[in-house]
Amino acid sequence: MKCQLNSAYWSSAITFFAFFLTWSFCYSLFPLWLNQTLALTGKETGVVFATNALAALIIMPVYGILQDRLGTGKQLLFMLGLLMAGVGPFFILIYQPLLTSFFIVGAIVGALYSALTFGAAVGTLEAYIERLGRQHEVEFGKARLWGSLGWACATFVAGVIFNINPKLNFVLASATGVGFILCLFWLPASTKTPRTKKKKVGVSDVLSLFSQSRFWRLSLYVMGVSCLYQIYDQQFPIYFSSLFPTPEEGNRFYGYLNSLQVFIEAGMMFIAPFIVNKIGPKNGLLLSGAIMALRMLASGVVADPVSISLVKLLHALELPILLVAIFKYIAVNFDTRLSATIYLIGFHVFTQVVTTLLSSVIGELYDDLGFADTYLLLGTVVTVNLIFSFWILENNKPKNDVAARTTGGY
Repeated sequence: MKCQLNSAYWSSAITFFAFFLTWSFCYSLFPLWLNQTLALTGKETGVVFATNALAALIIMPVYGILQDRLGTGKQLLFMLGLLMAGVGPFFILIYQPLLTSFFIVGAIVGALYSALTFGAAVGTLEAYIERLGRQHEVEFGKARLWGSLGWACATFVAGVIFNINPKLNFVLASATGVGFILCLFWLPASTKTPRTKKKKVGVSDVLSLFSQSRFWRLSLYVMGVSCLYQIYDQQFPIYFSSLFPTPEEGNRFYGYLNSLQVFIEAGMMFIAPFIVNKIGPKNGLLLSGAIMALRMLASGVVADPVSISLVKLLHALELPILLVAIFKYIAVNFDTRLSATIYLIGFHVFTQVVTTLLSSVIGELYDDLGFADTYLLLGTVVTVNLIFSFWILENNKPKNDVAARTTGGY
C-alpha cells in the first residue's frame, strides 16, 4: 500500500512539474516577448491578454464538465499533452508572424491555442490531481508544490535564454510538453470501490449551481478580489525591466526574481494548510486578498529595483493560501462531485470574465497614467471589494481532520 501511495504521489508531482515547466517556458516572459520582440504597445498587449482571457472563459466550462464526467479518466489530459508538445512550432511559425502582420487574427488564433493548452487546462489538471489524491490518500498541496518548482526552474533560465534568442524558450517548451505526455502514463488508475462510486455529473447538476446564492457569493469574491492579481501581473515584467539600466539586464534579473518567488511559494505550500485549517477557508480567502491589496498598493509607492522585488515576493505568500483556501471552501460548501466544474467556473471562469473586460482598459491606463498610479488604483479597488467579501462569504470550516485532508489539503 505504501508503495502504491508513493507511486501516486510522485506521478502526480512529476506531472505537475512537467506541465508548469512547459507553461513557464512559454509565458513567464510572455509580456516581454510582446513588448520587446514584437514591439506591441501597452494597449495592444492588453488586447492580447483580454483575448486570451475571453478564449479561456469560453473553454473552461467545457473542460470542467468533461473532466467531471470523466472522473479520473486521462483522455482530456492526453489531448492537452499533444497541444503542449506543439507550442514551439505554433509560437515560432504561426503566432509571431500573425501578430506582426495581422494583429487581430493573431490575437484570436493565439488566444484559442493558449486557452486550450494552458489557460483553461491548468484548472482542469489541478482539479484532476485533487480528485485523484482523495482516492489514493495523496495530499494535493504536496503534489502541487512541484508545479511551483517546475515554473521556478524554467523561469530561472528563461530570462537568460530570452536575451540569446526568445525562440529557444518555445523549443524547450515543446520538449517538456512531450515529457508531460510520458508522465500521464505513470499516473495511477482510479480506485473502483462502492465507497468512491458516485452518480455521474449531469447538465442539471451543473445548472443547479447557478441557482445557489453561495456560488454567486464566492464568484463575487473572485471577480472583485482574487482575479485582479492576474491583471496586475500581466505587464509587471515590462515595468520591472524598465527600472534597470538596460532591458537585457532587467529581463535577466526578472527571471531570477520570478524563480526565487516561486521557490518560496513552493515552501509556503507546506505552511499554508496549517494557516487555513486554523483560521478557516473564508478567512484564508480574506487573508490572501489582504496580502494582494498590500502588494498592489506598495507597487504604486516604491520605485527602485530592490523594493519592488521585495513587494513582488509577497505573491509567494498570497498564492498558496489562496489555492488551499479555495479548494477547502469548495469542498465544505458544495457537492464534491462538481469540484472541477466549480473550481473552473466559480474561480477560473469568473477570473477570465474580469480579465477580459479590464485587460485592454488597464493596458491603456499603463500608457496614460503610468504603472505606479495604475497599481494604486487597482490596490484601492481590491481593498474595497475585500471589505465587502467579509460579509458575503460563508464561514464554514471542515468538521474534522479527515475533512481537512480531503478538501485539497496539503
